[in-house]
Amino acid sequence: MTLGLAASRQFPWACVPGYVLAQVAGATAAAAVTWGLYGNQARSIARLGATAPAAGVPAGRVLAAEAVVTFVLVLVVVAVATDTRVPRGIAAIATGAALAVAIVISGPVSGAGVNPARAVGPMILAGQFTDWRAYLTAPLAGGAAAVALYDRFLRAGNTPA
Repeated sequence: MTLGLAASRQFPWACVPGYVLAQVAGATAAAAVTWGLYGNQARSIARLGATAPAAGVPAGRVLAAEAVVTFVLVLVVVAVATDTRVPRGIAAIATGAALAVAIVISGPVSGAGVNPARAVGPMILAGQFTDWRAYLTAPLAGGAAAVALYDRFLRAGNTPA
């Protein structure tokens, strides 16, 4: 989301490194809390909540699922959170609904990483980096495509009558 908003000039690029670092640190800290609360089984069995594909799902399908759901989520957020034509109160509902749909669609395939920081943080502490490249690159590509689509074709549209 941070990179998508920066790419659409809705967030300052100078703040991106700090936000990304904070997000990865937060996801890693959450995994550490999980480990502390639930013990070693949280790490050995549940991998501290690290995102991983379903059994037998190839990396290409993980990449596609993560790119598609991140595309939809970023498109919705850029539309409802940055466009003055959208009523303010709808942003939270639309964002939550888009995230819920992303999880329902990609959960059975990829584990619904959707956010690179959220996916990688637990991987760091769990020491298991299954298809980590897909969880980093797919959301970035999907988010970039969503911002490009919105900025090029949808932002300039007229408000419906």
